[in-house]
Amino acid sequence: MRHPRAQALGDFTADSRTIPISLLAILIGVLSTGVAWALLRLIGLFTNLFYYHRWNFQLVSPAGNHLGPWAILVPIAGALVIGLMARYGSERIRGHGIPEAIESILINGSRVQPRLAILKPLSSAISIGSGGPFGAEGPIIMTGGAFGSMIAQFFHLTSAERKTLLVAGAAAGMSATFASPVAAVLLSVELLLFEWKPRSLVPVALASAAAGAARRYILGLGPLFPVPNHPSFIGPEGLLGCAICGLLAGALSVLLTGAVYAAEDAFAKLPIHWMWWPAIGGLVVGAGGLVFPQALGVGYDTIGALLQGNVVTGTIVGILLVKSVIWAVSLGSGTSGGVLAPLLMMGGALGGIETMFLPNLGGGFWPLVSMGAILGGTMRSPLTGIIFALELTHDINVLLPLLVASVIAHAFTVLVLKRSILTEKVARRGYHLSREYAVDPLEILFVRDAMRTNLVAFSSDNTLDQVRTSLNAQRGTRGQHLYPVVDEKRHLYGVITRKQLHKFLADPKPARRTLADLATDPLVAYPDEPLRVVVYRMAESGLTRFPVVDRGDHRKLVGMIGLRDLLSARARNLEEERNRERVLRIRLPVLGSEPRQTSV
Repeated sequence: MRHPRAQALGDFTADSRTIPISLLAILIGVLSTGVAWALLRLIGLFTNLFYYHRWNFQLVSPAGNHLGPWAILVPIAGALVIGLMARYGSERIRGHGIPEAIESILINGSRVQPRLAILKPLSSAISIGSGGPFGAEGPIIMTGGAFGSMIAQFFHLTSAERKTLLVAGAAAGMSATFASPVAAVLLSVELLLFEWKPRSLVPVALASAAAGAARRYILGLGPLFPVPNHPSFIGPEGLLGCAICGLLAGALSVLLTGAVYAAEDAFAKLPIHWMWWPAIGGLVVGAGGLVFPQALGVGYDTIGALLQGNVVTGTIVGILLVKSVIWAVSLGSGTSGGVLAPLLMMGGALGGIETMFLPNLGGGFWPLVSMGAILGGTMRSPLTGIIFALELTHDINVLLPLLVASVIAHAFTVLVLKRSILTEKVARRGYHLSREYAVDPLEILFVRDAMRTNLVAFSSDNTLDQVRTSLNAQRGTRGQHLYPVVDEKRHLYGVITRKQLHKFLADPKPARRTLADLATDPLVAYPDEPLRVVVYRMAESGLTRFPVVDRGDHRKLVGMIGLRDLLSARARNLEEERNRERVLRIRLPVLGSEPRQTSV
């Protein structure tokens, strides 16, 4: 039999506001595609200007330049410009984009300064175009989020709705850059939304889909990195290799995260203003570029070669040694750039090493699996890493290997590091971010599960003299702070607090007044309400105790709910998580004794 209140409670809390927010998100998705296109063209322009001294918007690699030793000055010059932009424009252009988007959501009510929408892509284009070993995705995510936030600020929206549109812009930017609309939504859920609710998921997904559709007309179709055909069945040896791949990716994730923040700590100790730190990082980048030119810039061509299995051992070693060092140092210096493309390259290089000793499952197999695993470990986003790798390559056959490797890498870093490369930056600014999504027990427990039924209630026709006599006789009422007042049918008439009651009792003159004259009309709770509703009512009213009345019997008093009862419900949930017990026990007959019945 269905409970009478079951039809009033739904699985989700979305309402009609989702529709206009979704329409705005679609608009933001299309605009973010244009932003992604513009940023990629800017990167191409600055790369051509810095390294080839020509006016051209085509994406090229800095590795083919003919500047010789003078090439070491290019990253320094670019970093000096970024330092000045950060000092006199906006300090928030520093960093790789995603932590800054997280901080805007957590701290600033999802409000982003309009000038950031201009300065962030410009600074990132200068950084990457001058050889910075970064990807364009982080700046595009932050820039798309800035445009989403700007549009949201023109409308009368809540902070939660602004957050949704900010994240919609960020997801659309990633979708347009990599032709990965599904991975962009998962990244938004795992890193930016901090919830999985239709009110935010639907607009963000529609924005990402709109960007993915618009990309086909502006930037072309995917996959971004085609790969050779890989086997659909890899056997036990292959799965064991995926587990090893996940462990190695997890270890590399820990090393890379530690290197970035070790570099940041080292820069913080320098006796110079942070405006000059990127120039020092640029010097390291320039020196690394002289040793290994492929480490400069975005490196999409190198990622593609790794996935084809066409990279020599020297290049693989150069990526793991030079690329990782200059990336960590440059990122720690506070310059502007993204982390996804460098992680893909370093993960692919790790896979190239693994190809030497793991089973041969086709060209580029282990680089592809390692790319997904390194994202799952470094960014603590295993689902994003899996789907991202699939959308970049359109190779569905590696779904199972990616699942094994990414989850194991994720588990490794979760057990070894408290925070990821993204959330560590937020934590260093004095904020805590929890990334565990669970159903709040207050959502599934009802008032009837936590209310107290052993309480003192007074009749509305009681006089103060009668109340005084009753209180003297009842010693167990000292812990009760709110007294319900009921009529002859136990219907709630009103309430009176203990403080008010003692005040009235202290005055001997109106002793014959009845409680009907003194009681006030209360806020109430109902037995079939979730505890979450009661918590919100307490927050809105400032009250911490409510009488509980029967919804169908004209406010018949059935109990009392207070803050202490809510804490008891929480304690019950904690006990279920921590209390260990053996539920099933098997008793076997002892040899040589009379047979006994085995019980379970």
